[in-house]
Amino acid sequence: MVRDLPDRWAVFRASALGDVILTTGVLDWWHRSTGARFTFITRSALAPLLAGHPAVDEVIPVALDEIDGQDWWRKSRRIATDCSGMGFIDLHRSLRSLALTLRWEGLVKHYPKFGLSRRLYRRYPLPFLARRLEALNVPQRYALALDSTPPPASELRPLIFLSETEVLGARTHLSHIGLTRPFVALHPFATHPDKAWPMGYWLSLIPLIERAGLDWIIVGKNPDHLQALDDPRNLTGRTSLRETAALLAQARALVTADSGPMHLATAVATPVVALFGPTSKAWGFQPSGRFDTVLEQALPCRPCSLHGNTLCRRGRECLTAIEPDEVAARLFDTLERAAAAGPEAR
Repeated sequence: MVRDLPDRWAVFRASALGDVILTTGVLDWWHRSTGARFTFITRSALAPLLAGHPAVDEVIPVALDEIDGQDWWRKSRRIATDCSGMGFIDLHRSLRSLALTLRWEGLVKHYPKFGLSRRLYRRYPLPFLARRLEALNVPQRYALALDSTPPPASELRPLIFLSETEVLGARTHLSHIGLTRPFVALHPFATHPDKAWPMGYWLSLIPLIERAGLDWIIVGKNPDHLQALDDPRNLTGRTSLRETAALLAQARALVTADSGPMHLATAVATPVVALFGPTSKAWGFQPSGRFDTVLEQALPCRPCSLHGNTLCRRGRECLTAIEPDEVAARLFDTLERAAAAGPEAR
């Protein structure tokens, strides 16, 4: 950690869901290691993620149309003025954050995005590039904005701080939909649909979960809201971010694609089974919990994109080759390991 730095910082990370969640453990680390405190600037829709964080004094929510609109230059000046005397940590590294950087009168810090290495690896997936990128996950890269050497990944795991009211609300919600057995949460969606496991596979996974004596819920958002699955345990589109986090905190595990809720589960200490298709652990977004695990196929065409939004001539074999039986086996193994370690290990 570089010493003689300000003890108050403004931090900017505007999107997306997973990116903002991954900052939370880093803020906690900086607070624990230096006593630093933070004002966090982010999209209004993501501001609730920082609620209750012991290192965050204030969240400045910015509407999406403000960030993307022509008024952002003026808005950034007001934010810089309101945060006068603080240092500025840019965890976005974009034109949006450049507007704040140019306005800032105090110390400005950035994090290394490894943009060139990522572009090279996407085009030429060579082993030495993979080793370079996989050596540090995204929270470790964030931490390098202030730290001279990367802290251990285990010190930077994301953290969502739930209130007793939120936890009680989740338990009440589960009771109302009739859940009495231990359950697994399923998140079948992804912002970029090509990262999502085929829906038919999810419907095949559910009976395997039930056969093992477990119940299930479905969480997340999707335009069709899984209307074909008429079941009270299908909570698609029915819960807020923090309500979803509180529900995940009650689950034995989450099965998901490479997605924002993947990090939300890790942030409430719920083990994750993540299915990676067109994306890669080299990008640094793999879940970091003690019992988290990633299922992926070793294909020469992987990774094909950063976000999973490229055309595919192989019918998304990277995902369709992951069978429901394989996912169930990995899930049950994860549950056994977590149970053997005890709840305090989570």
